[in-house]
Amino acid sequence: MRVSLTGTPGTGKSTVAGLLRERFRVFSVRELAEKHGCGEMSGEEMAIDTDCLNEKLRGIGDCIIEGHLSHHLEPDIIIILRCHPEILRKRLEKRGYPEGKLLENLEAEAVDVILEEALETGKPVYEIDTTEKSPEEVASCVIDIMDGNGNAYAPGKIDWSEVILSWY
Repeated sequence: MRVSLTGTPGTGKSTVAGLLRERFRVFSVRELAEKHGCGEMSGEEMAIDTDCLNEKLRGIGDCIIEGHLSHHLEPDIIIILRCHPEILRKRLEKRGYPEGKLLENLEAEAVDVILEEALETGKPVYEIDTTEKSPEEVASCVIDIMDGNGNAYAPGKIDWSEVILSWY
């Protein structure tokens, strides 16, 4: 089974993926793109060609692919990490995100951009609210979903729309 661990930057994907590496084969989208020549540096960021990467990943086998583009890489299931925008703001500010990029990511989280993209794939989609969970708790939730116990994580229970209204 190929699992996509996706979400807006700052929701905990890399941290949780690091914990899951103890039990599973885990790759980041970026490391796969670099390894297979499917990415090009654009300033400090890598522009990733997901079509190229999909072609290179055929037959990769069971693994978890972590990254905010991983849901575009033909997963069997998609697990989206979510975080309340006010907490997400603090996390991204600590990373030094410029205001424009910070607001773009907060808005994407608040209006469910990744959820909408994931649902369009037709694959099973699950959401985990990481706002008040430790990385270990989130990793345990991911394992529960992978073990077939995903009912508690069905999409549509997380709604940050009230946050957007407070911005205007």
